[in-house]
Amino acid sequence: MKALVLGASGTTGKLVVKQLIERNISTRLLIRESAEFPQELFENHLVETVKGNINELDSFGMNNFVQSCEVLISCLGHNVSLKGLFGHPRYLVLEAIQSLNKAVRNNAKKKVKLILMSTTAYTNTLAGEKKSPGERIIFSLLYSLLPSHRDNANAANFLINGLGKQDEIIEWVAVRPDTLINNDVESDYEICESLLRSPLFNAGETSRINVSHFMAELVTDEELWRKWSFKTPVIYNK
Repeated sequence: MKALVLGASGTTGKLVVKQLIERNISTRLLIRESAEFPQELFENHLVETVKGNINELDSFGMNNFVQSCEVLISCLGHNVSLKGLFGHPRYLVLEAIQSLNKAVRNNAKKKVKLILMSTTAYTNTLAGEKKSPGERIIFSLLYSLLPSHRDNANAANFLINGLGKQDEIIEWVAVRPDTLINNDVESDYEICESLLRSPLFNAGETSRINVSHFMAELVTDEELWRKWSFKTPVIYNK
């Protein structure tokens, strides 16, 4: 098995790579020239590193990038800065997922797992989730004014509405952590079908290391994958 990880130099992405290595899974990474990445992961025999930016790969480069990968994991996100929130590429996550989708279909030989790190700021209305009046107002403003929020929402919408639940080539899961925090070790966490609390008015916490553990378990545990495929599970620390 080989997994491809986007956003591997990010705080959560590094943890995902480490979890995959611990499970003896070959991992291909796309790392920006300027990105900082742990030397021990870079030099690991299971890790294959490609230098570049996802938004700069042409269709030929993307086709080669996904070739032979059975699992695609996106930990892409926007930095919490003016440039990260409002600068280009504004639709980094959505365009990356769309490019992966096209490349996978160009290389299609068997089913591929796609795991997206999403957010509890995304409401899955098709699963019956509803926003409170206050949430509707605030999230509408965020969607209109904040490109990074719009990008994350549109990426999840692409999986749910664009690929749907019966895609024959790509099976997907959109993992939704609540407020992300840093912990050094894994702790107990719970996986829920839908939101248990308001991400705006009663937010919970989710350790990045717990997110990485769950995503890696989705890769290796077929029963767990069957339970959550084509869904948007929410992960909370207990």
